[in-house]
Amino acid sequence: MMPKTEKLLQIIDSEYKKTGIKRTLFAACPNSISVIKAAIRSAKRNNAPIKFAATLNQVDFDKGYTGMTQKEFVQTIKLECKKINFNGPVIIAIDHGGPWLKDKDRLAGLTYEETLNNVKKSMIEAVRAGYDLLHVDPTVDVSLPEGEIISIETVAERTADIIAHVENFRKSNNFPAISYEVGTEEVHGGLADMNVFRRFFELLKKNLVQLGYPDVWPVFVVAKVGTDLHTSTFDSEVAKQVVNAAREYACYIKGHYSDNVTNPEAYPQTGMGGANVGPEFTENEYEGLEELINLETELYKKDLVPYLSDFKEILWKAVINSNRWKKWLFEEEKGLDFFNLKEDRQVWLIKTGCRYIWANPEVFAARIKLYENLEINGINAEEIVISKIQRNMDKYFFSFNLVNFNDCVIMA
Repeated sequence: MMPKTEKLLQIIDSEYKKTGIKRTLFAACPNSISVIKAAIRSAKRNNAPIKFAATLNQVDFDKGYTGMTQKEFVQTIKLECKKINFNGPVIIAIDHGGPWLKDKDRLAGLTYEETLNNVKKSMIEAVRAGYDLLHVDPTVDVSLPEGEIISIETVAERTADIIAHVENFRKSNNFPAISYEVGTEEVHGGLADMNVFRRFFELLKKNLVQLGYPDVWPVFVVAKVGTDLHTSTFDSEVAKQVVNAAREYACYIKGHYSDNVTNPEAYPQTGMGGANVGPEFTENEYEGLEELINLETELYKKDLVPYLSDFKEILWKAVINSNRWKKWLFEEEKGLDFFNLKEDRQVWLIKTGCRYIWANPEVFAARIKLYENLEINGINAEEIVISKIQRNMDKYFFSFNLVNFNDCVIMA
């Protein structure tokens, strides 16, 4: 049977030929249970498919920072879909599965073989759990001398090695066919150079043939199209180039770091196959919780709650103590104490760093107390937070022309 991702993209292409409407698949990075719930609700409301792209930091055999293994993650999504009777297509994927891309591996100073073994174990657990797509991303090598960039030959060789390992396990154990995504870790550069782009595909095909998997080929390739963690303008001209080049190799282009992008409607216009959005929804969740904190304070002043949850103070302390915020410091900020940073940078680092600590026991307990303080006053606290996230997700379904696309899927 054709994998789910390829089937959806095939229907998108077929509908384009009939109607002239281009579409882009929307992927949410599931950095919290609130984001998972919001994504499924938004998909149901828009009658559209939804893709979840989970990093190994988020979901893995060690439970990641969400507290979920691959099996638990898949089961959570199924139960949330059942809860609201959502029967539309759901794609579950690994995002950035590659050596040293998991913070724990990098900080532990693992060798290449050690971190590769962890990646392969993660991939196998994803197949066992029923994932639909794996992003194979061996584009970082911390063992190289500072300033030296990993060669495209090495990237292609390591990509083929991981894919072959997964395919051998999958076929030996009679698991259904899955899809693959390949390409760059955008923070460190992208496949925007057309010569490098084509060279990568040629080497990947050669390596897969040599390993005995001539019929296995990625459906997505990640390319740098103007967006990263600190930029929000999608470059249509670059996108058109890489989209056309990818089609020569029977692939679709996937954009990452599409958070807060100023021109989301340009994604389908240029033929982008998919786009990932993640940190933006953490910011939305934080803003929703901040709204609740303000409500709680007003109720406390009126003696309508017994005591404050102190959620904001506990949240900030947990993010700061985690030291995960240091990962996102600018070069000139490195070495500075958190409270010596500019105020706007402190807020940004807290907002983006929240995703790492939502499951911390002290944060979780304070959140429950915050919700309880509001709910005894007739306020559905969780709904406010989820609605804040949903509203932003809706704009991607609309801009990517996915509203009511499930009707096309049913008729296909």
